Amino acid sequence: MEIVLATNNKNKLKEMRAILGGHFERLYSLSDLGIDVDVEETGSTLEENSYIKAKAICDLTGKIALADDTGLMVDALDGAPGVYSARYAGEAHDDAQNRALLLKNMLGASDRSAHFATVITICYPTGDVLSAKGVVDGYIATEEHGEHGFGYDSLFYCPEIGKTFAEASPEEKNAVSHRGRALRNTVAKLEQLARK
Repeated sequence: MEIVLATNNKNKLKEMRAILGGHFERLYSLSDLGIDVDVEETGSTLEENSYIKAKAICDLTGKIALADDTGLMVDALDGAPGVYSARYAGEAHDDAQNRALLLKNMLGASDRSAHFATVITICYPTGDVLSAKGVVDGYIATEEHGEHGFGYDSLFYCPEIGKTFAEASPEEKNAVSHRGRALRNTVAKLEQLARK
């Protein structure tokens, strides 16, 4: 099966390819197909945004498309930044500004618990849709730690690995991360369908 990964984010592509590589004949990025489009995320949930992106790329290419939407939900901020995680500090999608605003908004917060959630949606040209979710619990650090990763990784401390995602190797992060879990849940659902 060939599938188009509906993202322009190079870091997401790397994680998706690392986890999905052995399960598909061919994984196309948008740039592989000469597509330069940024699908507007107009949904109010991760599920809606993930579907909007997958459907748009499926319609555009005529191929099976996979999209994800990810949010960081911070308990002390009533679940913010949530669906606005990528543009928390504004439309510029600047990771450093997003992290700086999160730290500012968390000043003095005693409850630093948070979770990352990813929803994966696959849209087929036939109109069929498959979706899966992955979640990881953790805490927001009081300052940045680590050189790896992207987004909020340097602030997200994961108790399962005892470090922030930015301090983890790609393999360590993918083993426990929200996106890793969502992608593995997707693969499990695809394998289930194949056996029917």
